[in-house]
Amino acid sequence: MKVIDVIKGEKPSLSFEVFPPKTDDKLESVLEATAEIAKLKPSYMSVTYGAGGGTSKYTTDIAVNLKNLGVTPIAHLSCISSTKADIKSKLTELKEKGIENILALRGDIPQGMSLDHLEYHYASELTKEIRDFGGFCIGGACYPENHPESPNSAADIESLKIKVESGCEYLTTQMFFDNNILYNFMYRLYRAGVNVPVVAGIMPVTNPAQIKRICSISQQALPQRFLRLVDRYGDNPKAMKQAGIAYATEQIIDLYANGLNAVHVYSMNKPDVAEAIQKNISEIIA
Repeated sequence: MKVIDVIKGEKPSLSFEVFPPKTDDKLESVLEATAEIAKLKPSYMSVTYGAGGGTSKYTTDIAVNLKNLGVTPIAHLSCISSTKADIKSKLTELKEKGIENILALRGDIPQGMSLDHLEYHYASELTKEIRDFGGFCIGGACYPENHPESPNSAADIESLKIKVESGCEYLTTQMFFDNNILYNFMYRLYRAGVNVPVVAGIMPVTNPAQIKRICSISQQALPQRFLRLVDRYGDNPKAMKQAGIAYATEQIIDLYANGLNAVHVYSMNKPDVAEAIQKNISEIIA
């Protein structure tokens, strides 16, 4: 099934993201975790590619496994370290294995890499390549608070417009913790004539390590109510997990109530977190 058909449906969609292992010995545990999440029968599941394609060798295998379990998979595909021949080979493999959905990404630039001789510089170039290859539903990423490399919001929206014109059929956001930021972003998209569906990416913050990572790499505005939650429960892992799931649930309910019908949860390969989120909104998405 094409993901665009899922997120354009009348029923609210709830999907989850999983990521491949970094080492061979962890593959079995990742497959077990993804299978547990698949039992929840989400609208679809996406499988990440890894920075610079570092864990990409498992992306297709996990996506195929999800398909065999009856869940619509999305395979992430990044291009920053790839040649056009690499991408063509990967697209051929995905098509042969029955994967119909791709999230097209540039990927993070590896430290010390020179951009001078790269065959791809932007996700829009990969998006066009996939469109011309044919047969895939193509999604893209967006940043409600601007891409870190964009000089301003106007330039960021213009880049997204190019991505959509290149064949991107829907956009999935990076995580955010204040829904008003997303609503403002969607208004700017509307004003610019970017009319593809937007899927809201939600991260349930459930442990102190996630909090430290978010604060170290993120340019996101963290609302005071979220910071108070972290301050009160950050040193209590069980309480932080419960509070983080509750906060994410509240965000999701508000999004659905305001007419945004597609939510994608960055579940970090944690079946218990995915299950708790789904249980909290079971009647809303029924």
